[in-house]
Amino acid sequence: MTTDAVRVTGVTKRFADHVAVRDLSFTVPAGVVFGVLGPNGAGKSTTLRMVNDIIAPDGGEIRILDKFAPGRDAAPHIGYLPEERGLYPKMKVVDMLTFMAELRGVSIRDAKLRAGKWLERLGLTQWTRNKVQDLSKGMQQKVQFAAAVIHDPELVILDEPWSGLDPINAEVLREVVAEQKAAGRTILFSTHQMEQAEKICDHVCIIARGAKVLDGPLVDVKRAAVKDGLVALAFIDEAARAAAEPVLADRSLILARRPPRPGDTADLEVELAAGAAPEKLLRELVATGAAITRFEVVVPTLHQIFVERVGAENAAVAAHTDGAA
Repeated sequence: MTTDAVRVTGVTKRFADHVAVRDLSFTVPAGVVFGVLGPNGAGKSTTLRMVNDIIAPDGGEIRILDKFAPGRDAAPHIGYLPEERGLYPKMKVVDMLTFMAELRGVSIRDAKLRAGKWLERLGLTQWTRNKVQDLSKGMQQKVQFAAAVIHDPELVILDEPWSGLDPINAEVLREVVAEQKAAGRTILFSTHQMEQAEKICDHVCIIARGAKVLDGPLVDVKRAAVKDGLVALAFIDEAARAAAEPVLADRSLILARRPPRPGDTADLEVELAAGAAPEKLLRELVATGAAITRFEVVVPTLHQIFVERVGAENAAVAAHTDGAA
């Protein structure tokens, strides 16, 4: 039984004097949704292309499904959605999908059946006989996704899969990725869109400037970030807040105060002092008699963790720029 879908060990890739990927290692367990995350130019696409044998690493090792090196033997087990469009614009949509299935060894009869099912699943039935060039960028992206999975691969590799998708189609794609996971497949994808990654990832690997910053199960990454000790507080009225002021001013408990996050309903967030536990703060607040309507240990979003680990400047580029990854 396959335990690791992909194992990347000490991989490095150079382009002339530029090191795109530097001594990168991570393991993708079988049957998970694994996100390779980072700002544009971090080395994400380069990494996925090496896994898919489009380019070769200059050092290190890649193993696929516990037994294959990237290449001919691994290819039938992989579905790949590249960042760039890889469709034939003059072909009819159904013919495009049928052709891609046949290239992967699916019989023509079965290929046509699968193409029809995928077009229906992705809401593209009415475009079946249209040429690919007639479709919007978002619809083409969905066709390309169908082409990547139409042969039921064990490993699905998606490079920036949400590029060009509006919120509704982005949700459709998330649902289909979840369906692929439920069917026992492994999904390895890259993105700089932390919101999308947080909704679907089991594991994440964040890279910046070609090197790994952190990786692990998303729940563990977020749990580790909680230890920084942020607590959101709200009081029933100003009198309650005034009653709690001596505790809020206690530097042995609270290192700093800050406004709530945009859109949040808390009155403030507090950063706990080193060694101070949330439960101690709660006991002290209750002892003042202040009426507290909210006491919540803040779990950082993946975007906040990303900003903290790669820097605000890189995160801003990732959030607002589409480009080479």
